[in-house]
Parts: sequence; C-alpha cells; structure tokens
Amino acid sequence: MPRVRRYPLVMAAPNRLAREPSLYLRQHANDPVDWHPWGAEAFALARELDRPVLLSIGYASCHWCHVMARESFRDSATAAIMNAEFVSIKVDREERPDVDAVYLAAVQAVTGSAGWPLTVALTPEREPFYGGTYFPPTDRHGLPSFKRVLTSLATAWRTRRDDVVASAADLATAVARLSAPPFASGAEPLDVPRLLKQAVGRLIRLEDKLNGGFGDAPKFPAHEALRLLLARPEVEARGVALRALDAMGEGGICDQLGGGFFRYSVDASWHVPHFEKMLYDNAALLRAYAQAANLTGAPEYRRIAEAIVAWLERELRAPDGSYYSALDAESGGEEGRYYVWTRSELDTALPGLTQGQRDMVAERFGVLSVGPVEGASVPRLAVDICDLAERHGMTAEQAGADLEAARVILLAAREVRERPGADDKVLTSWNGLLIGALAEAGAKLADEKLVLLASSAASAVRASAWVDGRLWHSARGGELRVEGLLEDYAYLGLGLLRLYRATFEARHLRWALELAAVVSARFHDAEAGGYFSTAVDAERLIARPKGFMDAATPSENAAAAELVWWAARYQDDEAGLEASTGAVAGMEEAVLQAPQAFASSLNLMLLQAAPPREVVIVGRRGTPGFTQLAAALRERLRDDDLLLVVDGSDPVLAALPLATGRQTALERDEVEAFVCEGGVCRLPVQSAEALVAGLAR
Repeated sequence: MPRVRRYPLVMAAPNRLAREPSLYLRQHANDPVDWHPWGAEAFALARELDRPVLLSIGYASCHWCHVMARESFRDSATAAIMNAEFVSIKVDREERPDVDAVYLAAVQAVTGSAGWPLTVALTPEREPFYGGTYFPPTDRHGLPSFKRVLTSLATAWRTRRDDVVASAADLATAVARLSAPPFASGAEPLDVPRLLKQAVGRLIRLEDKLNGGFGDAPKFPAHEALRLLLARPEVEARGVALRALDAMGEGGICDQLGGGFFRYSVDASWHVPHFEKMLYDNAALLRAYAQAANLTGAPEYRRIAEAIVAWLERELRAPDGSYYSALDAESGGEEGRYYVWTRSELDTALPGLTQGQRDMVAERFGVLSVGPVEGASVPRLAVDICDLAERHGMTAEQAGADLEAARVILLAAREVRERPGADDKVLTSWNGLLIGALAEAGAKLADEKLVLLASSAASAVRASAWVDGRLWHSARGGELRVEGLLEDYAYLGLGLLRLYRATFEARHLRWALELAAVVSARFHDAEAGGYFSTAVDAERLIARPKGFMDAATPSENAAAAELVWWAARYQDDEAGLEASTGAVAGMEEAVLQAPQAFASSLNLMLLQAAPPREVVIVGRRGTPGFTQLAAALRERLRDDDLLLVVDGSDPVLAALPLATGRQTALERDEVEAFVCEGGVCRLPVQSAEALVAGLAR
C-alpha cells in the first residue's frame, strides 16, 4: 500500500502578512497558513528548503477569493499540507499587477482561461509548472479538491523533479511568448479610415441586439469599445453604444438605489451582477454616460453620471481627496446581501405607503415575490415609468416623484444593514483614470464641481505618491508600496492632460509632460517598439510584459503611447512621435479580429492620423478677454486638438515651441488666440467671435 503522509494540524496565529499594508493581505494574516508576502526572502527560503512555491493571487473585494479562504486557507488540515510541503506566497493583484499579469498568462497557457483567486505552483526560480483558479475543499463539479491538488503537486516535486523542471521551463517560454505583441511588428499599415470602418462594422455585428452590449454571460461593460462607438458620427455605430448604456443603466448591474455600477453581470441581460464595485469601472462609465448626455441631451444619462459621482463621494473618497480602490462583493459573509431585497423587506421598509404604492415601487424595481438571488431580487428599472403611471392611474411626473421618494427611503433602510468593506488603498493608476473621467465629465456636463473633484484628487496623488520625480503605485495607511508601473504614469498623465483642458492650469500640463518623459526613459522598448509594463530598473520577473489588450482598464501600451504622442506634439519631438506610432504599428489584424479588445489602440491610430491642429491662448487667466476666449474654445475644442495656454505662470510652458514668439500679448496686458493647422498659424484673434470663426474652418 502507498505510504500516506500525515501532517500535524496547526493553530492560527498572526503570520507575516500582518505587517503588510494591503487590506487583502491582512485579511489573511490570521490564516493558519504560513504565508509570505512576495519577495526575495520567500524564494530564498524555498531554495533552502528545496520546496516548490504555492502562489495565491487575489484581491480584497473578490467574492470567490473569500470563499476559497474560508474553505481552504482557514482550514487547519489544508494549512498543514501547505506549511509542510510548500513555501506559500500571497499577492494582492491590485498592489502587484505586474506579478499578476505574468502568472495570469501562465495559467491561461495551461488552462485556456484564468481569473481570481489565481493559484500557481512555482519552482524556487519563480517559473510556473501548474496553475488554476478556484479549487473546492472536496471533489465536486469536475474539479479536484484543493488538498488533492496540493498533495499531487508535492508528490510530483519529490518524485518527478525532472519532469516538473522541464514543464516549468516550457511554461516560462510560453509566458514570454504571451507577452509578445499580438501583431506583426513593422507590417505595412492599412488605411486608417478603412480600418475604422471595418472595425466598427464588426462591433455592430457583435452587438447583443436583444440585451445590449457584447457577448453572453458573464457580461462585462466593454469600456473602450463604447468610447470608440460614442465618438463616431454614424447613427448605427453610436446606437450600439447608447443601447448598451441604456441596458446597463436600467439593469441590476447599476445600483439603482445608491448609484454606481457593479463589476459585471452574471447573466446576459444585465439583471444580476457580481456585486463588487471597482473604481476603474465607475471612472469609465462616468465618462461614457457624461459623453452620452452631451451627445443626446437625454436627462437620464446625466442622472446616471451624477449618481456615479454621488456614490464615489459618499463611499470611496478619501479625506485627502483621492479615491479608494473598491467595495467588497460581500457583507456578513454573503455576496450581494447588502444590495438585494425580498418583497417583504421592501414592504417593511415603506410603512407609510399604501399597498398600491408599495406595489408600484416593487414593479418599478423588479422586486418579485421570489427573486433570482436565493429568493431575493436585485433592484432594476423593470417597468417604464410612463407605463407604470398609466397602470396606477397617475401622471408620469407624479409617479416619478413618488418613486424617487421611495428610493430615498429604501436607501436609508439599506444603510442600516452590515455594509460591504472598502479596500482603502489608493492606487495611482486608478485615480488617474478617475481624474480624467471627472475632468471630462465636468466639461461635457458643464459641471465645475466635477472638475474641482478631479483637481483635488490630482493634488492628493501628487502629495502622497510623487516622490523625488518618481511615482509610487499603491498607498495605504501612510505606507507606499511598489514603485510606479507603466499604468500609473500613463493613466495619470492622460488624466492630467484632460484636467488641463478643463482648467487651463499650467501645473497639470507640466506634470503630465514630466510623466511622459519618465515613460520614454524607463518603459520604452527601443528595439521592438511599444512600452513595457514595468520600468527598466524594476524587479526582474520571469517575463517583462507589455499590456496590449483592453480589459477592465485600457491597454497600458496604448495609453503610454498616447501620452508620449501628446508630449511630443507639445515639445516638437520627432522621436517621441515615432515611438508613439511604433507602439501600435502593425496592429490592424488584431484590431479587426477583436475590436472590443483593441479599441484604445484604434482610438490612438485615429488620433495619430488626424490632421494636426493646435490652439494657443496667450493672456492672463481671469481677465474678461481671457474668460470670453476660453468659454468659446471649450465649446468647440476637438478631442484631437492640442491646447496650450500661455499665461506667464510657468516658464517651462512658456519655453515650449508653440509659445515661441507669441507672448507679446502678455506684455500689452491683452489676450490673443492662435489657431495653427498643418504647421501654419493664422493671424492672432482677440475676440470670441473671431476664434469661433477660425475654429469652424
């Protein structure tokens, strides 16, 4: 009979993760597993003990991460195996997206898909040889138990070492290939307008015409594809985006009581969400709904955008003006319990209403007698308000007022429940996305408050995460972790450029130019083109990836290339322009095959191909003449226009090529505007009417 290995049970006590600032890591500080944070010390110990490494990656708001923690990592028998056979490392994927990207690619290579919790077995040299995601505590649904996986891996390490090492070498090679560009570098470029037409046509064909959006369950908002489609003038293309926004805005993926959006829908019709709320999703959707409101004038889009902002202020805004990363999917150990309603709970929360009024509220929000989430329902806008009003014998205006009053009461009743926890780390990259979204939404909605919120967040990030000319990725409790990644520089830089367009404040442009210079110096691949996700002097992983695809956040490569492109235009830097275009050169086939995954790269190609136009305003900000010119410009500035304001406040901006020889208006206490196209500048104008005429040509 085979020998059965027996492991002594262990008692839980605070482990090394108790000293880490990450909320996710601290959630595991009392596991009986002898966890290590990611670092050289853990791998050195693995080499010393001649053990494999068990790498577990997740994040604080991840429901299935919590499930696996309860079932396995807090189970003393499972912990005994891990402690005896492995060196176990726990990683917060949001704190270390570089580590996550590498090993996520490894698991995708092994299984064809990946997600979180991510479970990977590594050699002490950090090479993966096995990977998966969630494993149950007992064999079920075709999945082996986690203990079975652990014992099999430990046996293979002890008895088939050569096979394990060979598999690890092959998988490390596969990971390196997965980090390579998804296109033929240096290929002859297609005609960009033709590429756009074909890609948009494919997106139109991919639309879920019944439910809105793209694909089947689980269904995610395609942020960058929606952005691309909203910017198109064609009615059919824009309609795809608006129908998706309508469906999401009416669905359970939108928090109908408290504002903001959940991560994704577990069904195709957007009715039942996965309940975590992420900063990056709400940044992207704020931008989308504000743009839709600006394009259509429909008040519902504005209402949803304003509800996102109200939720962000109430739930995720830190005292310094920056924003936390997420809200948990769980409360009280149950996913979504904070958000769902039974019919009896709804009736109890609305005691002052008649039965007919309560029926109307239940109909509007789709609260059934037996709902789809263990008998409860996720509020959604299930019935059109005009139909509801007619059914209940009242005007639409009266029905709307009654329903809004009921929503406020239900929200107050919900807030006495056990609340989902907030992951209160501040991520520079995600704050950068929100800064840009707030600034853009403020401009689109003519809401100065949103611009002020963006400015406050930018100041907070600069105060906490910008140290000696370098960004830091994550801050929590006064501790900074992980030097800035490409996503931090790129997303923040683009956010600052949008904030500059909204405020004309020199400090935002100057900082964006500094960030672009770091991107070029420390992240650019001078040999193959594009931008690495990690800096040249960062910790060496088994691969140095490049983020070409759009996922929940935009392609890092495309964002970095866009930032460099804008900076190169400001600085008349031909090398920067070439590096930017080279980062997406040859991507046409990838764009055509999966436009929803490469929409930000296509957006950048369109930007690069647009006829260049620059607008320069010279004058003191705050004067009547400047205010009039600025107001006229804000209404007519194209997204691909380069803007420079020379107001005498910043010598660096005054030294830019576009400012050369154009500052005499400052000396005369006058205001002038220059419009330049194709390298030729027209004569300066001093009135709003003349500027409007010049921009209309």
